[in-house]
Amino acid sequence: MKKKSVLFICVHNSARSQMAEAFLKARGGEAFAVESAGLSPTSINPLVVAAMAEKGIDLSGATTQSAFDLFRQGRLFEYVITVCDDSNEKQCPVFPGLVHREHWPFEDPAALTGTADEKMIGVRRIRDEIEAAVAAFVSRFGRADQTRTKEKGEW
Repeated sequence: MKKKSVLFICVHNSARSQMAEAFLKARGGEAFAVESAGLSPTSINPLVVAAMAEKGIDLSGATTQSAFDLFRQGRLFEYVITVCDDSNEKQCPVFPGLVHREHWPFEDPAALTGTADEKMIGVRRIRDEIEAAVAAFVSRFGRADQTRTKEKGEW
């Protein structure tokens, strides 16, 4: 079975797109080949690493990459999903051969204000919203590995 190729894009590839990629890899089983990238990549947000660790997903070694580099390389994706706010979504490159493009607007964890605890609460909320969106995507376009997820009680 050929895997469906998916690219998640956000502004910095430091939070939202990384979470979406990790959830789709965990939930999508063998149905998807998934990557993430940013318009202007930076380092991974440490609050995101901590929030994903709470879900049993290790992002401590994750790296970031540029969506524009992938475009220049001529990379092809069946699904390109932007997970940034509406204004930044319009900056994303149009990939050749694209079959599906979706926009899932999520708040930027880097824009959260308040104490460290308040920011972490916000990151968890965004993480859970992304997890739900990925679950819906898998329901529409692929099959999850239900045996694994039921055994672990993760989904």
